[in-house]
Amino acid sequence: MLFMTLRKRTSGRASRGERLEARIEPDLKRRLAYAASIRGTSLTDFIVASATQAATAAIEAHENLRLTEQDREAFVSALLNPPRPVPRLRAAAARYRSRRTI
Repeated sequence: MLFMTLRKRTSGRASRGERLEARIEPDLKRRLAYAASIRGTSLTDFIVASATQAATAAIEAHENLRLTEQDREAFVSALLNPPRPVPRLRAAAARYRSRRTI
């Protein structure tokens, strides 16, 4: 189980940044400490680096659209050569226009 809080330091001294606190199970803390020791870094640095990497990946996955070459070609082709609208689509557009002008 993981509980986190974020507190901003408000003392008069120069701030080193914001503080992030997490309550985790002892087994998870041991695993994180072991992983940090394997990397030769402190537990704090390991957690910050891991969280930064996970945040970057999550943001990138959310903000970027990745297409295969075949998908990209189909997408560009559809933009450059759109299919002619079928009768049902033309009828729907006409209904929409007639309702908007009222």
